[in-house]
Formats: sequence, structure tokens, C-alpha cells
Amino acid sequence: MKAADSNQVLMATKALVISADDYAQNAAIDAGILHLIALGKLSATSCLTLSPRWPQAAQQLAQYRSLADVGLHLDFTQYAQPLHMPLAQLIGNSLLRRLPASAVRNSILHQLQRFEDATGHAPDYIDGHQHVHQLPQIRTALVDILQQRYPQEHLPWLRLARPDWKDGVKAGVIRLLGAAALEQAAQQAGIACSQRLLGVYGFGQAGSYLPRLQRALDQASDQKETKGLVVLMCHPATSEQDDRNDSIQADRRQEYNDLLHYDLEAALASRQLRLLRGTRYFRV
Repeated sequence: MKAADSNQVLMATKALVISADDYAQNAAIDAGILHLIALGKLSATSCLTLSPRWPQAAQQLAQYRSLADVGLHLDFTQYAQPLHMPLAQLIGNSLLRRLPASAVRNSILHQLQRFEDATGHAPDYIDGHQHVHQLPQIRTALVDILQQRYPQEHLPWLRLARPDWKDGVKAGVIRLLGAAALEQAAQQAGIACSQRLLGVYGFGQAGSYLPRLQRALDQASDQKETKGLVVLMCHPATSEQDDRNDSIQADRRQEYNDLLHYDLEAALASRQLRLLRGTRYFRV
């Protein structure tokens, strides 16, 4: 193939980030994510820096730095902190603007500092555990802190939790909790955002992951729907550890096994999709 033809093929492809959540939650999750990054099946992972195992997990992740974006999985519901509370309570308090502003800011700053202390660099991107980063009060503090903390050329990009409406009730609820407001605030601050989020499960959904993966890839390749950067979220883990506190443990193992054995390269090529890191998408 001639160089000109090769460039035309590259320009015709659509960028897709495949992002694994919950890095540092437990050893099985970390092992699954690192293996899939090494195989070229993930281009990003976001980290729970409040986890007790985060410093150790960060060391294991360091050698994969050139292969995937490493982000902060902003957390207010998983690990103990002054604002730790169940998700429903957090949503209710944020919608009513009852979260203490200083505690919100201090928690975000603390999580960013733990990320930087362990990795030696700023997060490539930021998303939220259970999508809390786009809730009222939290999103305002997050955008303000990022703008103050990092120079323009090193601002992390933000993963918007904007699933497709047709992905079900849960997807619609997630989208309505602040995707548009976070995007508007980020745009005013000069912070880049992804656009579509694929991979959201329905309420109580389980079973085979492969059909959902293939459907998500089909959605990502839809020319009419795809504008801006598309992110496919996943939650893989190996089966080497039994974590009874993890309510989606079985789903994680299914995701890992299906991603491991699926010919992702061929699936992407057939749909004119290109697996990419978000930092390269926004900074090229």
C-alpha cells in the first residue's frame, strides 16, 4: 500500500479508547488490567488512589506507562474519607447542594496528590467511580482545581459519562446526573472531554459479555452517532482472587476472559476503528 493510501485509511478510521476502571481495588483486577494492556487490548485505566494497595499497584503499573493512559478514578463512595457515603446519599446531597465545599475540594486534592506521589506525573485523564465526577458541587470543584493545578498543556482530559439514550434506563440516569454541565464547565476552562461512553450495564445485567462488547464496537463505528472521542468502559479481573465485597466480581471475570480471547484487532479493523490513547487524540 502506498503512503498516500495508508494515510487515507488512517484518516477514515474512528478513534476509540477502551478504558478499564477500578485499578488498585484488588490484585485480581490489577492483574487482569495489566495483562490486557500488555496485549494491546486496553488503551487506558483509571486508578483508585485511596485504596490501601495503591502505592504497590502504582509500582506495577509504571512499566506500562507507554502503552496506556493512566487516570484518576475519582472516588467518594468506595474508600473511607471524610465524605465517604453510599452513592444514593451522595447524589441526593449533591443535587441539594448540601455537600461541604471544603471537604469536596480537600478530597479531590488528596486523591490527585496521592496519584502524583505514586506515579511522578499528573493523571492523563479523570473519570469517576460510579461517575461521581460529574455530580453537582463535585464537578465544579474538579474543574476549578484542574485549572489551577496544571498548566494548559498538561491538563488531564475528562471522561464524560454520556451513554447513549438507547442503552437503557440506567444509562439515561447516569447521563442526566451532569454530563452536559461538566462538559460546559470544562469547555470554558479549556479542558478536553470525551463524548460518548459505551459499556454501561443495565440494572441487574449479567451473563455473557461478548455480545455487549460487539454491540458497543458497532455503536462506536456508527458514523451518524460518533462525534468526538468515544470511550468504551470495562471492568476486567482475573479469577485468581475471591473478593466477596465485590458485587460485580463474576462480571469482571467474564469481561476479562472474553477480552482475552476475542480477536479485538480484527474486530476493530472490520469496523474502521482505531484503538487510541486519549492523550494522543487530544494532543496530536
